[in-house]
Amino acid sequence: MPSPCDPQHAPVGDVGAALMMIDSQLTAIHNGKDRTDPELRSLAAQFIGSLGPGGADDVLDGACTLVYMFMQWLRMAYEDHDRDVIEYVVPNLVSTMRMMPKSVRPEAIPTMAGLLVAAGTGLSPNLWRKQYGDWTEDELTPLEATVLLLAEHINRLTDDPDFATRMVTEALSRSLED
Repeated sequence: MPSPCDPQHAPVGDVGAALMMIDSQLTAIHNGKDRTDPELRSLAAQFIGSLGPGGADDVLDGACTLVYMFMQWLRMAYEDHDRDVIEYVVPNLVSTMRMMPKSVRPEAIPTMAGLLVAAGTGLSPNLWRKQYGDWTEDELTPLEATVLLLAEHINRLTDDPDFATRMVTEALSRSLED
């Protein structure tokens, strides 16, 4: 019986906007800046203000799509080495999130771990999360951190600081061509 959390039933959202936000964070981190940088905060505020009604929800769905895409890529990469993505990725990301108490409150970590497990087992992260109600304000930054950590994990595995962003950009380009 098909799952109500099957990705084919999930909204894709604004993957491009979500990717842009994650890529700008990765770039800032690699350039020695952090979330408190006034220039970055100003740009983020301008961007979020430009989204309009429903735009934030689309970016949220896009972030969940990125979680799904990244976990599927990681699943295939780990399976090529006879390893389980959940066994190797989820504990790593959970332990990293535990070291980020200002960005990821402890009570949000189980939800983020659930998103990773859902995506790693082929379920839609946003439909999985929807079963438990609407997203809370306290979960938005941890979601962003989860996507960022997944992208950085992929970049480290490939030894290419832009691999995760390029992979999604190329997938978006191919989908537009089809």
